[in-house]
Amino acid sequence: MAGIDASPRTHASHSGVELEPIQLVAPDGTATAETRYRRNLPPETLTWLYESMVITRELDTEFVNLQRQGELALFASCRGQEATQIGAAACLPKTDWLFPQYREIGAFLLRGLTPAQLGAVWRGKWHGGLGFTEKCVAPISIPIGTQGLHAVGAAMAAQRLGEDSVTLAFLGDGATSEGDAHEALNFAAVFKAPCIFVVQNNHWAISVPVSRQQAGPSIAHRAIGYGMPGIRVDGNDVLACYAVTAEAARRARDGGGPTLIEAVTYRMGPHTTSDDPTRYRSDEELEYWATRDPIERYRIYLQAEGVWTARLEDRIAARSKRLRAELRESVVDAVDFEITDVFDTVYHDITPDLLAQRAQVLAEIAKEAEA
Repeated sequence: MAGIDASPRTHASHSGVELEPIQLVAPDGTATAETRYRRNLPPETLTWLYESMVITRELDTEFVNLQRQGELALFASCRGQEATQIGAAACLPKTDWLFPQYREIGAFLLRGLTPAQLGAVWRGKWHGGLGFTEKCVAPISIPIGTQGLHAVGAAMAAQRLGEDSVTLAFLGDGATSEGDAHEALNFAAVFKAPCIFVVQNNHWAISVPVSRQQAGPSIAHRAIGYGMPGIRVDGNDVLACYAVTAEAARRARDGGGPTLIEAVTYRMGPHTTSDDPTRYRSDEELEYWATRDPIERYRIYLQAEGVWTARLEDRIAARSKRLRAELRESVVDAVDFEITDVFDTVYHDITPDLLAQRAQVLAEIAKEAEA
């Protein structure tokens, strides 16, 4: 099956990068034999990670429902990738900058962005994206791979300002086929920028499998050519994602430069709500990855650790219901923005070109109204 990871299953290192992803919690929910990374986080942190993943999936479901009901033109689901983004973002202080692509609902929620703020983005409201930078989160990046360059630039700026901060760029496997990703990785390595690249290898760049995007052993192996550490991690294991990202952040803060992390995960839904994944991937492949669901495996692990309780689940369900209602209320029948806001909110003082375009649009609207 094209989308199933067919890399050799060995712990033997190939040029310093292991092909077998780092894993702390096995797909069946049991602890693995991995000893290089700690999994004994405080109980409140363990449950926080679980709650964040469940909330992320619940809101993801609500977003898809809203799009199917005609309230949103488009939405990019992160179903199946919750562990990667929650684990990577949760281990960083909120003063470290995140540079997302467009699937990072979980990372946004961890930083305190509200469902209403996220809804405004996907609704296409003029104020969509406002408030992101106040949480040290860059605006959502739709052009593939450009956020990697932004993350490196911010990291280099932090270096020159003498700030003790790290930047993290979320990329997809498809983004690593873009020139921008190459330039970002090369700049980061040459200037030892305190930047972490988390590549969410969900096996498909829309309909193109990873096997058609590279000939090397793994995405993480590309780090060797750039001169930075590369590591593969089970992207459906939230504790492993937390551990390897925390290690990369420590290294960056100590002057060790960037790290390339390949999180091996899977996109359970379509690329976006405009995509039909049944045209290019099989039911067998989907079933294979369903058995590796990040939320179910982690819940089983927490039960074995004596941390999970029915009370915890009830609390999460109540919060999920409240946040889904908040999202729906902010989106359904929302008043459309004034068309002039598109021009008036770009700069503090509108430029002559935008002023001319604004006048042209208003003239065309008036003409249509008279017809």
